[in-house]
Amino acid sequence: MIRTLICALALIYTASVGLACSGHSKQTQSCAEGTFWDSDTKSCMKLTSS
Repeated sequence: MIRTLICALALIYTASVGLACSGHSKQTQSCAEGTFWDSDTKSCMKLTSS
């Protein structure tokens, strides 16, 4: 019974910490080598050579 209570409290705590961080600004992330950022699809796309 105690183990279940501790697990439940741990899950509630981690969820509340995640929600508390939602007000931060966006961060930049680079695409992997051989890809580029496509602002239309908002994702990394493979580079193609012609």
